[in-house]
Amino acid sequence: METISTALLLLLAVVVSGSLGRIIPFALPLPLVQIALGAAIASVATLRVELSPEIFFLLFLPPLLFLDGWRIPKEGLLRDKGTILELALGLVVFTVIGVGFLIHWMIPAMPLAVAFALAAIVSPTDPIAVSAIAARVPIPKRLMHILEGESLLNDASGLVCMRFAVAAALTGTFSLTDAVGTFVWVAVGGIAIGVSVTWSVTTVKNWLSRQFGEETGSQILISLLIPFAAYLLAEHLHCSGILAAVAAGMMMSYAEQTGQALAVTRVRRSAVWDTVQFAANGIIFVLLGEQLPQIVAGAALVVRETGHHDPVWLVFYVIAINLSLALLRLVWVWTSLRFTLFRQARQGETAVVPGWRLIVATSLAGVRGTITLAGILTLPLVMNDGSPFPARDLAIFLAAGVIIVSLVAASIGLPFLLHNLELPPEPSHQEEEDRVRIAASQAAIKAVERAQHDMGKGKSDTDLYADAGARIMELYRRRIDGRSKTGEEGKLVRKIEEIERLLRLAGLRAEREEVYRNARSHQLTDELTQKLVREVDLMEARFAANT
Repeated sequence: METISTALLLLLAVVVSGSLGRIIPFALPLPLVQIALGAAIASVATLRVELSPEIFFLLFLPPLLFLDGWRIPKEGLLRDKGTILELALGLVVFTVIGVGFLIHWMIPAMPLAVAFALAAIVSPTDPIAVSAIAARVPIPKRLMHILEGESLLNDASGLVCMRFAVAAALTGTFSLTDAVGTFVWVAVGGIAIGVSVTWSVTTVKNWLSRQFGEETGSQILISLLIPFAAYLLAEHLHCSGILAAVAAGMMMSYAEQTGQALAVTRVRRSAVWDTVQFAANGIIFVLLGEQLPQIVAGAALVVRETGHHDPVWLVFYVIAINLSLALLRLVWVWTSLRFTLFRQARQGETAVVPGWRLIVATSLAGVRGTITLAGILTLPLVMNDGSPFPARDLAIFLAAGVIIVSLVAASIGLPFLLHNLELPPEPSHQEEEDRVRIAASQAAIKAVERAQHDMGKGKSDTDLYADAGARIMELYRRRIDGRSKTGEEGKLVRKIEEIERLLRLAGLRAEREEVYRNARSHQLTDELTQKLVREVDLMEARFAANT
């Protein structure tokens, strides 16, 4: 009963944090609001949340990584794959080595393997926190896609590196040859398992849906279970469950392109996954705030073992680690940019050299978040001989401090760096959009003609089918005419479409209000009210998608 009450209280805190984030007059990242709320809860109540590392990892990481892989723009990954791999793989190794040795030098009481584990877990970045910070300032879409791709891949590389460091701390031995071989096995195996699980599940699911029909609730539940299945199977086979979850998500996006799911399934499933993401991210940060006093107390005790009796050294350690992370990232980004420009020059391409503010913003955008916190809490509680894991509380505190300081630094620095920034021109996809819309409209007209002919065949009121088909086909012909025009005439047509869209939205909102008015006056049943409102909501979602 106590566990259920605690879970409900954490979910309530996440809901309250969302409201507080909108009420606060100045722009404060939602994770910081959630951490502060968790600390406030800890000051008035003791939740005593104690999750084992394995359970914590299983509960939070598979769905979050799966969703990242599912929703990330694949064309952005392919276009900037070189830059993303340099940041997601090269920068992680660079960070683990540089920050790991720095931490061990500052805190000799922390074993080198544990220092490397801490450095590995603070290497992954969190694009969700960056997008929340940069919501009110212009940020280049391409930069955001690079940050998203980097985060997706460095989550896996950072957590895998942490896994090797923890194994070295537990066993006291480390072999580079064995590590490389094991890394290849766990990486390739994890990716293969993730792809196979998603492909197998979606293939069977689609076959059953074609044979016996589709049930929306089951389809949504299947999508929720896929990341856990991929993760558990990979871990059982001693592969990377992290990479399996990421690969399963990426495969899910390709499997969905078959378009076999019902429209209502996709709408409802998207809403469910948005809720899962919001709740999981929120609970992690609220838990951080709730356990922060205990983490600080445990870290202060470890600091005394290092010979420093003043807990202020904790602040010094956190700031030093953040500065080293920022400096290493800045050096890597600048060096990577030089190599990219050099390659483009060798290939005869015209390169756009970004300004120093964009380079610094890319470095500062390396905000740590959910994955760092979830990963650090999975450090083992005890060694193989039963003794406490060395400096565990201190490592957790330092990781938590890195998250908070990086969020604060980015929330202050990014708006300044991105304000009135002259951005490189973004490629326009208007022609591609027009071409696809024209082709889709032409296909729709042919389908309506066939359906009209089949439905009216052999019936006395064929004129009714012809009139209804003509009305529908006229809408598609208008769309084809509008999208076929270019230049000023095309801009005028698109402006008319935008005005028409706004008018449709106004009409739909009036429809919904009228339905509710009739419901309030008891002129409609609840069932009919829900049906009518649902129809209006789906139409409004369609027309509001471009806002």
